[in-house]
Amino acid sequence: MTDLLSGQVGARLARHKRGHALAAEGKLGMPGSMTHLVLVEPLSFMNESGGPVKALMSFYGVGPDRLVVVHDELDIPFTSIRVKLGGGDNGHNGLKSIRKALGTGDFFRIRVGIGRPPGRQDPADFVLKPFPSAERTELPEVVQRAADAVESLVTDGLEITQNRFNT
Repeated sequence: MTDLLSGQVGARLARHKRGHALAAEGKLGMPGSMTHLVLVEPLSFMNESGGPVKALMSFYGVGPDRLVVVHDELDIPFTSIRVKLGGGDNGHNGLKSIRKALGTGDFFRIRVGIGRPPGRQDPADFVLKPFPSAERTELPEVVQRAADAVESLVTDGLEITQNRFNT
């Protein structure tokens, strides 16, 4: 999704000199009211993403109140997107790592639904396996909607974005 967003803002992801991550800088919005955006894609394992996120937040002087984390969510249906501010980690190891590194969970989240595993399948196994072919055909649209949610959150704010995406 960072590839898609970086293209939309006319930037290119490249390895950052600080932190173990790819980063791109760009602007979102209308002329006269542009918002500077830094896109970050940690190169670490997901459950160790807190370190790279914190390092780049420090480098750019960004506080948790300006952080938007896009992540998968078992507890919402596949293709659904939910936007919120704050909350726990709900067992998500990437969120757990970011919360631990920052000392807070008060940041924005774009939660992209992947649904629950079928039957008694272990959730860890479920999130690591490839999407079934039927879902793979829908992924480009889901990724685009997640990118649109990030753009809406940055340009229009939380309430408008929640009204638009939390349906």
